[in-house]
Amino acid sequence: MGNAHSEGIPREILDDLKLTTRFSVSEITQWYENFQKQCPTGRITLQQFEEIYAKFFPESDAKAYAKHVFRSFDTNDDGTLDFKEYIVALHMTSSGKSSLKLEWVFSLFDVDKNGYVTKPEVTELSLAIFNLIPREKQANLPSDESTPEKRAEKLWGFFDKKDNERVAEGEFIQAIQSNDAALRLIQYDHK
Repeated sequence: MGNAHSEGIPREILDDLKLTTRFSVSEITQWYENFQKQCPTGRITLQQFEEIYAKFFPESDAKAYAKHVFRSFDTNDDGTLDFKEYIVALHMTSSGKSSLKLEWVFSLFDVDKNGYVTKPEVTELSLAIFNLIPREKQANLPSDESTPEKRAEKLWGFFDKKDNERVAEGEFIQAIQSNDAALRLIQYDHK
C-alpha cells in the first residue's frame, strides 16, 4: 500500500502542504482530523468562516473582515475553502514570512482581484479592520486614526498616490515595509 494516507489525509495534499507551509506532519494531520469533524463535507462556507472569526474577535464586528479574508483564500473562487486553502490561509496569517504576509495582505486589499489597490479598496478594508477594534479601544486611538475614513486616508498617504490612481503589489509592499505606522494600519492585533 504505497499510497497510504496519514490519518486519512491524501498523500498528495500532505506532501504539498509540507512543502508550502512550515507546519509539521503531525500538525497538518491534527488540523485535518479537526477539519473533517467540523466540516464533514470537506469544505468551509463563508458563513462557517465568519463564525470562526467571530470567536477570535468576540468583542468586535469581524464579519466584513472575515469576508475579505475568505475571498483572498478562496483561490478557485468556488465560494468555499477546502482543507488545503484553509491550511495555506492559516500558514499565511500566522507563521508566514513578512514578505509572504504582505503579498497576502495585498491580495486582501485587492478586492476586485485586478492586481492593483485603489483608494476605495483601502477605505473598504480600513472599515473592516476598524470594526475588529473593540469600541472601548477605538476611543483611545490617535485623532488621525479615530475613524475608518481617517485611517484609510492616512494609509493611502503612504502610497504617495492621487485619489484616482492605483497601487501595484510591489509599491504596496515597499510602502508598508518601509513604515511602521503603515504596517500598524493594515492590521489589528487583538492580543
